[in-house]
Amino acid sequence: MRIALLTYRGNMYCGGQGVYASYLAREWRDQGHEVHVFAGPPLPELEPGIPLHEIPNDNVFGQKHPDFFDRERPFSLLKPLSLWELGVSRLGVFPEMQTFGIRLLRRWKQYQQRYRFDVVFDNQSLSWGLLGIRATGVPVISVIHHPLHIDREADFAIDPTFRMRLKRTLYFPLFMQQRVAPRLDRIVTVSEASRHEIERYFGIPEKNVPVVYNGTDADLFRPVAGVRKDADLLFVGRTDDRKKGIGTLLEALALLPKHITLKIVDGRITPSGLAARQIRRLGLADRILIENRRMLTVPELVEQYSTARVAIVPSFFEGFGFPASEAMACGLPVIANAAGALSEVVGTDGEAGYLVPPRDPSAVADAVRAVLAEPGRAERMGRAARARIQKSFRWSDAAAQLAEIFEETRRAAHRRSRAA
Repeated sequence: MRIALLTYRGNMYCGGQGVYASYLAREWRDQGHEVHVFAGPPLPELEPGIPLHEIPNDNVFGQKHPDFFDRERPFSLLKPLSLWELGVSRLGVFPEMQTFGIRLLRRWKQYQQRYRFDVVFDNQSLSWGLLGIRATGVPVISVIHHPLHIDREADFAIDPTFRMRLKRTLYFPLFMQQRVAPRLDRIVTVSEASRHEIERYFGIPEKNVPVVYNGTDADLFRPVAGVRKDADLLFVGRTDDRKKGIGTLLEALALLPKHITLKIVDGRITPSGLAARQIRRLGLADRILIENRRMLTVPELVEQYSTARVAIVPSFFEGFGFPASEAMACGLPVIANAAGALSEVVGTDGEAGYLVPPRDPSAVADAVRAVLAEPGRAERMGRAARARIQKSFRWSDAAAQLAEIFEETRRAAHRRSRAA
């Protein structure tokens, strides 16, 4: 098949969406499909032989005056769509998903005339532009990693004030995504937990949403020999993302003996951020190491996983949970909240890690004690964790399953067009 893969932010350092797009593109190429990636900045780094089509924007969100002006292109913002992005971003709206789809739609006719794509696969932009692309006759399928409503609710749980509710309601493009998703040819997702939430928030029946688990590159994410253990516990992720649960982890650390230490890998910690405030409040500064380089390379991240004995994933929800699967591939046991897809990734048998009730610092502390109390237990669990990833979460399997769904969807669209 000839696949158009859309990702409004393509770089792997932007989070799971960049990882997802890069690995699937590689696997589809290796399986004999022709895949073209359409991405907004920051752009992905793709394997040779995978065409990249840039859908540019002026990247004004989060920029303060005068930083949102490009001095080398002082009139770039005078384009209507760029002016709209600038205006709504000043109100706290995140416009990239909407404008990515609109910009792509404006060019779609020439792309489709040249390449004749069989399917379009959207990496959860769920933009209005997808409806226009679908109207040209090509089937459009989108992955929903998890509904963004969950992120908004996590913010509300931390700060229920009217100001926060207004701010986060403006930020997330929920109205657009709720209207677009049911009108596409197919929605897929990455876990049973996300499938349940998609029915809840989008009204799409679970039976109509196939689950295709993400993979994890166990050849790349692996134990690194000879790396010194800097800390007992490891947290990898955005500490200012409320649903990642850093507050629960820090409260758990305060309940543990003082010799137990934690490393946080997050290049975006600020002195006024959530993690820094909690560390000061709990008096934990001397027990915490912070790896705060803005962007680690993948080999550097792999090495960081090998500097600790146990990974902690205290998220309130994960559509899949790359920090858990990557840590497991690197030979670490995982202590995770029994929330979202984490039970599907870690497993419920206690072989590769422990699941604890969400927002329960005492349960996290008890699980840490259980893993570290017996010599050799963490290492045994870590070996079981890596074996689980190698067996159950492979990118080649994910790509093949998605290709089957694409082919089935394409045939169904062809039957509908003939009947019409």
